[in-house]
Amino acid sequence: MWRVVALLLTISSLAFAGNKSPDPEPDSFDVEPPLLIPNRNSEPLAQSKSATDSTPDVSKLEKQFERAKKNAAGLDRFLRIGALSKLEVEQRKLRVVRLESELANARLIAAKDQMLQKDRQLSTGEIARTEVTPTENSLALAIEAAHVASTKREQADVDAAQANVRRQEKLYALGSARKSDVALAEQKLAELKAQKN
Repeated sequence: MWRVVALLLTISSLAFAGNKSPDPEPDSFDVEPPLLIPNRNSEPLAQSKSATDSTPDVSKLEKQFERAKKNAAGLDRFLRIGALSKLEVEQRKLRVVRLESELANARLIAAKDQMLQKDRQLSTGEIARTEVTPTENSLALAIEAAHVASTKREQADVDAAQANVRRQEKLYALGSARKSDVALAEQKLAELKAQKN
């Protein structure tokens, strides 16, 4: 009984498909959909991108840094119970160091901009010399913090590259990696050490 019904359905679908007339142009539509963004070419994209790229958003970087720091707090426990691999833990800790460096650089750029603004005001006579001193102090602190964060980031990058070389060597010894992987890891370590010096 089921075979008869299946046979009838198959025959009827083939007959229905055979009665269809072919489309003269299969790629054309009867009705063209409207553009979702009208006048897209007239938007000044280059101006908006250059304005946002020149000054980094300090508050956004602060939020990212705090979130990464909070996420890195319990990593050792996750490593012990096997929820995260050692590589993931190293990468998350490296991300915290990199975000710290980016934040320090963004604060340095903001302090430089503020100092330039104070210098302009001082040269036009809008403010007194004593009002520039706190800005100079904050710029000096920002320079020092950026230097410390940069040094810390360079060291963290070198440490991560050294760990990667050791990891690739162990994988090669086990037969899970190629000699080219070890050579690539060693090359990256050498490049980082050369940049640091």
